[in-house]
Amino acid sequence: MIIRIDELSDVPIYQQIRNQIVMGISDGSLAGGEQLPTVRSLAVEIGINTMTVSKAYQLLKTEGYIMTDRKNGARVRNRIEQQGSISEMNKTELKRIVSEARISGVPRQDILDLVTEYYGD
Repeated sequence: MIIRIDELSDVPIYQQIRNQIVMGISDGSLAGGEQLPTVRSLAVEIGINTMTVSKAYQLLKTEGYIMTDRKNGARVRNRIEQQGSISEMNKTELKRIVSEARISGVPRQDILDLVTEYYGD
């Protein structure tokens, strides 16, 4: 999986890393048990500070998406707890996206089609 950072984005870099890893887990490009790059190697690869990658990994660990240990580094969890609900933060973000689409004149069905596409089967 290749992490791409948008330097012009208002989203902090650690959050961009976190988001892309979560999307990779969701779409299957990152499998359970898969080894993630070391903090140092990912930082060098994308040209950022190691503390930024460390912050992203720490967030992913806290959220239950990855596990870390000194011997094996960071790995995608084989079993991720399924909450069965959307967090308030994600609801707020979804509401913002839908609001922007609505203001821009995007038809409701186009949004629903995108959700269906992104959610998968």
